[in-house]
Amino acid sequence: MPATITVAEIESAIRNVPDFPKTGIQFKDITPLLADARLFAGAIDLLTRNFTPGSVDAVVGIDARGFIFAAAAATKLKAGFVPVRKKGKLPYATIEQDYALEYGSATVAMHTDALKPGARVLLIDDLLATGGTSAAAVALVQKLGGNILELGFLIELKFLNGREKLKHLPVRSLVVY
Repeated sequence: MPATITVAEIESAIRNVPDFPKTGIQFKDITPLLADARLFAGAIDLLTRNFTPGSVDAVVGIDARGFIFAAAAATKLKAGFVPVRKKGKLPYATIEQDYALEYGSATVAMHTDALKPGARVLLIDDLLATGGTSAAAVALVQKLGGNILELGFLIELKFLNGREKLKHLPVRSLVVY
């Protein structure tokens, strides 16, 4: 087991990239954290600290960076991994959920057989921003009868108020800006 990692260590590994992908955006680059095995393992430990192997049936991860953290968490918790992907990217029968973007809308999907009714679900993503994608993923889990135990995020951009769309659920973020 890796030495205990602090949230401050994780935060110090997140690189701020100004004006990416467009002017005015302060992109939070997690690749330095991912490149450091000790920090990456520590981040997974912190994201899963409220759970033990066997207490979660599935870890749901949101396309695409959420897959990195959710798959690692699923392995640690000895749970299944379930991807939530953009519409048209999954090969089998899916359920879909639309959500609003700043200009327009988008759709995410999950396989119809991804969860059994009553499944205990931990939903993990790298970033909580406006909350639209996360709320759509929650809706998919609930359509299949899954029980969300917690939503875990590596980073939360608090000023975008994404937590408001998830206020009926337990939400935990490691690094909050």
